[in-house]
Amino acid sequence: MTQQTFVPLPIAPATTSPVPHLTSIHANPKRGPYGSNRYRGNCGGYLIRDLIQYYQPNHVLDPMRGSGTCQDVCRELRVTCTSMDIKEGDDAADPHCYAGFGNVDFVWMHPPYWSMIRYNEDPDCLSNAPTLEDFLGRMDAVLHNCRSVLTSNGKIAVLIGGFSIRGRYQPLAQLIMSRAIDQGLWPATTEIIRFQHGNTSSRRSYNRCFIPGVHDTCMVFEEG
Repeated sequence: MTQQTFVPLPIAPATTSPVPHLTSIHANPKRGPYGSNRYRGNCGGYLIRDLIQYYQPNHVLDPMRGSGTCQDVCRELRVTCTSMDIKEGDDAADPHCYAGFGNVDFVWMHPPYWSMIRYNEDPDCLSNAPTLEDFLGRMDAVLHNCRSVLTSNGKIAVLIGGFSIRGRYQPLAQLIMSRAIDQGLWPATTEIIRFQHGNTSSRRSYNRCFIPGVHDTCMVFEEG
């Protein structure tokens, strides 16, 4: 059987969007000059840039800075960015870490995909949550804290993907969507499927049969 290597994207309708190429599928194969590709699990900056240009915020919050991709995008667009990271002692699930920097109108969040990649030994890091329920509970706290500094028309974007543990799939995007709705947030737009180009796993061979995941999901929330 011949594998199709090129799939044309659907033609998007014409709209008055300030970012007309931004649709429910984000398929840019390049990461751009943002952040560091040496930071495992890091995403490129083009989706962040497109969302910021679409929503046009004045103040962006990145509660999980990682390699600084969102910071770099905001610097290029000349948008104020406040960021923090667990490796510097700023726990996104701790409400005290949100004091003092005022309101924000856009939050970009690219959390660990639970235990798929262990980033450090800090027990407060989301990647070290001992159970799925503990991970989701800490994500509840992060969303609640971000809402506490969000303007009334602000948006919270969360990029995350699922993975399997011993053959059992962990649908993190769907579970976080449900938890966000339960606490009063509502999807502001369609989910955005981001193609994962350059994944480490894409260069590996496996001696078992499964359907590989080559995307993650970006959800944008607003007050319900």
